[in-house]
Amino acid sequence: MSAKKKSFTTFLSEYAVVLIFVVITLAAIAPSGLSIKYIVQEVITRLGRNSFLVIALLLPIYAGMGLNFAMTLGAMAGQIGLIFAVDWGVAGWQGLVFALLVGLPISILLGWITGKVMNKAKGREMVTGYILAFFINGIYQFFVLYMMGSVIPMRNPAIVLSRGYGVRNTLNLESVRQSLDSIVMLRLGGFAIPVVTFVVIALLCVFIVWFKKTKLGQDMRAVGQDMAVADAAGIPVEKTRIIAILISTALACAGQIIFLQNMGNMATYNAHDQTGFFAVAAILVGGASVTHASIPNVFIGVILLHAMFIVTPLAGQKLFGSAMIGEYFRQFIGYGVIALSLVLYAWKNRKAIEDARSGLRQGQPVQKEQNGKGGKA
Repeated sequence: MSAKKKSFTTFLSEYAVVLIFVVITLAAIAPSGLSIKYIVQEVITRLGRNSFLVIALLLPIYAGMGLNFAMTLGAMAGQIGLIFAVDWGVAGWQGLVFALLVGLPISILLGWITGKVMNKAKGREMVTGYILAFFINGIYQFFVLYMMGSVIPMRNPAIVLSRGYGVRNTLNLESVRQSLDSIVMLRLGGFAIPVVTFVVIALLCVFIVWFKKTKLGQDMRAVGQDMAVADAAGIPVEKTRIIAILISTALACAGQIIFLQNMGNMATYNAHDQTGFFAVAAILVGGASVTHASIPNVFIGVILLHAMFIVTPLAGQKLFGSAMIGEYFRQFIGYGVIALSLVLYAWKNRKAIEDARSGLRQGQPVQKEQNGKGGKA
């Protein structure tokens, strides 16, 4: 009986967040009044819009660096690329490629800087990335608000503030709006499926699976398991960690471009603010942790998180007479998921240490704990 109870407790600790979201979402569907068909279509749309960004979190987790809140830096780089694409009048999918070519070198530079900083803060990578995003955000604001139009000439006066420099608060992305999604739009059973967008996401998944099997991917896993052992084995630990963050930041740049082309407009000064927050929340909702994540966690998390985001505002309006209740609940749940996941991670670590001590006292063989030393908040 105790074994069954222990197994049940382990199951709850592993999937507590997933179960909570399933229950909340199912409970909110009926009060929202939304049809299942509408919800499924919205989930398909948001799956294409957000999955690329969430997948960008995987490599730093493999490398033991935890949840990469610094992916916001890549999102800023992608936004700069889109600003130049609109300013230069490059439309359609060519505009997205142009934005990527502009944003990618910036994201690589920012990723390298982030990796160097995180190597100075081993064991505190998540909070370091979070604070670093605030710092770089100040530089981004200065660049977009003062340098564009004054130091950097702007061709399109429609996107410049009336004073003659600085980009407008909201940028219309009509020239590239859904240009990736609409290349091949499949109508299946009454649902619109952006085929090319999902092909791009699938290719990224294939890349991640292939990359894990390469020597560099194996090195990242070794570094994530134990940096001291990896260093003793001749693996360049700091270089490997930098590469993981660099690739993650570059992927976040591409992911933000995919996200914004689907939206069709961009809040110039704060579109990136919640990028890392919602991506982290999504992967945690999918059952990932600070030290372990997989591609299925990404898709489960995006589906559950955004299904809840679709139904809760209307459910809040119907139940409490205010749609804002649903919006507040959305923010509360997002932050709550991150907090709960970190608490569960700390609890499981402490329990593993206690079990190891108990095993030593009883003279039993102890299984080595399998978690990364980086990535603790």
